[in-house]
Amino acid sequence: MISGRAKATILAAVLVVAVAALAALASAEVIQRDKVRVSFNGELSPSRLPRQGLAPVRVSVSAKIVAVDGTTLPQLRRMEIAINRHGHFDPAGLPVCHIRDIQPTTTADALAACRDSLVGEGRFSAQVQVTEQAPFPSRGKVYAFNGRYQGTPAILAHVYGTQPAPTSYTVPFVIRPGHGDFGTVLEAALPDVVGSSGYVTGLSLNLGRSFTYRGATRSYLSAGCPAPPGFPGAPFRFARASFGFIGGRTLTSTLTRNCQVR
Repeated sequence: MISGRAKATILAAVLVVAVAALAALASAEVIQRDKVRVSFNGELSPSRLPRQGLAPVRVSVSAKIVAVDGTTLPQLRRMEIAINRHGHFDPAGLPVCHIRDIQPTTTADALAACRDSLVGEGRFSAQVQVTEQAPFPSRGKVYAFNGRYQGTPAILAHVYGTQPAPTSYTVPFVIRPGHGDFGTVLEAALPDVVGSSGYVTGLSLNLGRSFTYRGATRSYLSAGCPAPPGFPGAPFRFARASFGFIGGRTLTSTLTRNCQVR
């Protein structure tokens, strides 16, 4: 017969293994091509979801970009984030924000114009090279609004920074259907957003919004857990990201995460 102390020891060991396994699943994916290294990370919250049907969720994604040899980075020009097909975007009932209302403008003015369309927020970072000076970091806030771009549903990412001078720009992430494991794709073409001397080094977005429409509570993002019948949970391909740089270099990475059936 196993003693209470032995049971506690076994339980502790099981918990350590479980935590370690979850930590491994939650780690960032690091990809490198030549001198460019990208760390891509993301989470789904909550992780306990229905096997059948959908429940409200929040999604966070982030990327950090460095030149491993310490030289100047190539400029980021394209970004694509694909979300697992068991996740669902539903903007029905949310007001639509228009680019003309938030560009150019400050963060405060963007919120004043489109607060009812807000679906997330995040941060950005860049390195700015000034003639005869060492590069210095530039950071700013990102607000994500439900919108449209060229007639297509989109997330309008409004970025506002204060260095080297107050700068505002909006990056549309066009939402289009995916295929295979990935049902939704967010696709953005980045203009020369930080000037010819600026290089994007990081971006994060936390997406999710509950709201009321026609008397019912709705969620901008919802998801289910794709665990097979009889299994309490499952790992799944959560997100795939592709980063395209000037000169044609492209880096692609896929994150695996774990969900539990509630």
